[in-house]
Amino acid sequence: MSSAAASAREILTRLHEVMASRTGAQAKLNQVAGIIGEALESEVCSIYLLRDGELELYATRGLNQDAVHVTKLALGEGLVGTIAANVETLNLDEAISHPDFAYKPETGEEMFHSFAGVPIVRREEAVGVLCVQHADSRRYAEVEIEALQTVAMVLSELIANAGLVDEKRQGADRILQTQMVRLPGLKLVEGMARGHAVYHQPRIIIEHTVAEDTEAERHRVYSAFDKMREQIDRMSAQAEFGFDGETREVIETYRMFAYDEGWSRRINEAIDSGLTAEAAIERVQQRTRMRMRQIDDPLLADRMHDLEDLANRLLRIVSGQLGTAAQAGLRQDTILIARNLGPAELLEYDRRRLKGVILEEGSLTAHVTIVARAMGVPVLGRVRDVRRMIVDGDALLLDGTEGNVVVRASPAMEEAFDSKLVIGQKRRAQFAALRDQPSISKDGTRIALMVNAGLRDDAAALDITGADGIGLFRTEFQFLVSATLPMRQQQQRLYRDVLDAAGDRPVVFRTVDIGGDKALPYMRQEEEQEENPAMGWRALRVALDRGGLMKPQARALLEAAAGRTLNVMFPMVSEPWEFDQAHAIFEAQRTWLLARGKRVPAAVKYGAMLEVPALAEVLDIILPKLNFLSIGTNDLTQFLFAADRANPRLAERYDWLSPAILRFLSRVSKTTREHDVPVTVCGEMGGRPLEAMALLGLGIERLSITPAAIGPVKAMVRSLDLAALRADMPGFLASPPSDMRAAMAAWASANDVEIA
Repeated sequence: MSSAAASAREILTRLHEVMASRTGAQAKLNQVAGIIGEALESEVCSIYLLRDGELELYATRGLNQDAVHVTKLALGEGLVGTIAANVETLNLDEAISHPDFAYKPETGEEMFHSFAGVPIVRREEAVGVLCVQHADSRRYAEVEIEALQTVAMVLSELIANAGLVDEKRQGADRILQTQMVRLPGLKLVEGMARGHAVYHQPRIIIEHTVAEDTEAERHRVYSAFDKMREQIDRMSAQAEFGFDGETREVIETYRMFAYDEGWSRRINEAIDSGLTAEAAIERVQQRTRMRMRQIDDPLLADRMHDLEDLANRLLRIVSGQLGTAAQAGLRQDTILIARNLGPAELLEYDRRRLKGVILEEGSLTAHVTIVARAMGVPVLGRVRDVRRMIVDGDALLLDGTEGNVVVRASPAMEEAFDSKLVIGQKRRAQFAALRDQPSISKDGTRIALMVNAGLRDDAAALDITGADGIGLFRTEFQFLVSATLPMRQQQQRLYRDVLDAAGDRPVVFRTVDIGGDKALPYMRQEEEQEENPAMGWRALRVALDRGGLMKPQARALLEAAAGRTLNVMFPMVSEPWEFDQAHAIFEAQRTWLLARGKRVPAAVKYGAMLEVPALAEVLDIILPKLNFLSIGTNDLTQFLFAADRANPRLAERYDWLSPAILRFLSRVSKTTREHDVPVTVCGEMGGRPLEAMALLGLGIERLSITPAAIGPVKAMVRSLDLAALRADMPGFLASPPSDMRAAMAAWASANDVEIA
């Protein structure tokens, strides 16, 4: 047994006696404060409970007793309020130096320097805080923090049994849950859906935290692990999971966590400390949640979500509460609600009934988002106060195009939603009818409309939309969803499958673009955390530095395209020499394959992504080396305006129809025409009909956009007199109107251009 487990075990043994006694709740809390202070040799141990929306000092050893039931802190106020508001642990050698420190003179705490506190959690919310203080300036050891976290679980049970859980918020919740409300969120998978709220799983309340028989609890956990792993293995073997590619790799990553020995060891250590199996799993899970709140890396956070999803599954098995909404079966059109979902759990649901998903967490790169997009299920993430605002069975209107969900909508709002839904369906039908129609303007100019892709299954969008090809295949997706660096053979198989699906239509493969907000947790990061990751060590900069990335990918692409034309482009090229180095790596690999009698592509066409404005100043140098150029408008815009596109304060501040952007793109378009190098715009700008119209007016005739945008943009192209627009465009650029967007929209309206 570890020293941490031994220390916590001794404390729990004494607490068990306190909880079994017949004394009142206040006396028990006083005793707990004394036991913890003594065990950790801390001069102060205090217990704060949430009462009437405030944290009230309920018991203390070491502070002035007159402060009990007098000292109160709001959520977020002081160190105690910060712990409760953020559900986080603090461990400080000098409490006063923390920016949230708040001095309460009645407590007499001015003589104490060190401070450590943990939240007392029930139903995933803080209901109190347990903290210790010491006169000396020192950080508490990890063993002491673990002991505090274990005691906090026992206190959660004690205060619940004593009826001391704050009821004020629960009363307010009952009122809120009868009113109409609109909740905003992050658009993860776009689409519209209506259905009734169904929670993925009921909350499992830990009723007993202190173990009577440690070995019996250990056997319960071992048995639960066996059952959980059987479930995951069975799901992996089912036909539904049998396809190759990214979704398969997602499931394999999920399975890897199920067999992680470190995770099971941490649960066993918690049992050694004296907790029941359920409490041990929850203890480890709470620690995982706290770590997730501190993780800036979105990819690592997504993998922590997978681990939490498995912990929920394990907890349901060990407690005998096995049912999820998937097992119970969906009886009507459903909007599923969860904190987060693992990809395997989403795939358990009846797709005929599952209309949408709402997540309290979630991200654009999460495994569940990738799978949901393949399923065609709209997903709204990062929706706050879900459990307070929505009850099972509530009627929901999920608008994934606007990024919100309406709960208990009024009849008028339902009618408006249905009208928008019908209009959207009709528009999609009209766009679908254009699938086989050429993308030719009214005056006869052919515009190439291609799709952006990143998954094997995305290639199906070519036939569905009638697109001309894949103008941007993001190869990094395979790296992001894999538990380890994808082997060359895995990469080659993906690229070959995509080329096969595309047939004679071109596919442009962008070499791996990682770094920034797309970090790979399995790659050792030697560099310090960057303040501006979007402008840091990412994309081609990383690939040129890490030979293990670029060389295997080059060979995989060359072998996959054997006998065909390979189109490859390099991301975030800032200067010509970077392109030269990347080009040399590919050519060296092609020479190596030829020397060994291997088949190679019939032709290789090389391109660069113009995302860094500096490249525009040396186009005359680099264009003679290129077969094509692609403009990445998403990154280009944020670099031009020095505005992080992920910052909500700046997201709507700078318009793609700004004269600055249009003038920049006009110069690039003119230069590429002079060098007879085709240029494509990749990104969201080209997928919006009005913005796409402006791009065509600048001389750009190739767009690579999302599959859903093909129909609306094609309709715009077929209604456009391009020669007339190009005749007027120089005037717009020379003397920009005060509102370029309004001016372009007015031009479209006056010339009967279809702008959806």
